[in-house]
Amino acid sequence: MTEATLSAGQPVVSEKWVPEFDNGRAWRARLGFVLISDDHLIEEDVIRMAPEGVNAHFTRAPMPVGCTVENLAAMEGGLAASAAELLPGFDVSVVCYGCTSGTATMGEETVIRELKRARPDRQATTLLTGVIQGLRALSAKKIVMGTPYTDEVTSVVSRYMQKSGFELLNVQGLNLVFDRDITRVTPGYIRKFAKEIDRPDADAIFLSCGGFRAIDVIDQIEQDTGKPVVTSNQAMMWNCLRLAGINDQFDGYGRLLRER
Repeated sequence: MTEATLSAGQPVVSEKWVPEFDNGRAWRARLGFVLISDDHLIEEDVIRMAPEGVNAHFTRAPMPVGCTVENLAAMEGGLAASAAELLPGFDVSVVCYGCTSGTATMGEETVIRELKRARPDRQATTLLTGVIQGLRALSAKKIVMGTPYTDEVTSVVSRYMQKSGFELLNVQGLNLVFDRDITRVTPGYIRKFAKEIDRPDADAIFLSCGGFRAIDVIDQIEQDTGKPVVTSNQAMMWNCLRLAGINDQFDGYGRLLRER
């Protein structure tokens, strides 16, 4: 074929240009996350923890403003549609619903059913599933739990953890309703909070909520207390990576991601 001639406003097209392709930046895995409408922390945390070659992608499910049991339950109807929006033309290894209290309110089976309804071919999981599996991987049975939630929401999560086989030695909440407040709780305060709620016979400390800046101080709390710390976003990422076949172990985010 002869070289195309350049005319004003016309692109030059030639058969000699054959693009070279690789697997892109997500050459190991793509992870998808369905978040609540007001979340503005999980995206940053997940990207910070993602190993090279693992990309994270996000969409949001409708939820009225405020972390209440009623608002969390209202998310069920929008999960499938939101999950369907996650890169429909790409291979996404895992799709995860990223809300601890929302999972406890609706139940893991309900959330996973709705995610799978959108794309039956994709693995589906929840943030709280990661927490439960993470605690079990650390052989933790007796735990203490700290949350930013109201007593009502904290109670829902507490009961779910008990039904999942954990003995709760101490449960404390900060009585916050809105994500704009939850995400402003300082890591230094979260560290102090975790140390205060700890009990000598606890196997692990669980800091609940994807809006808590807890990953910033996991290592410090583990050093302070001498026991593993599981946080919502850390455990969610650990679980999603393992489901995607990514078994990397790395420092900076506690014993779970360093050793399991």
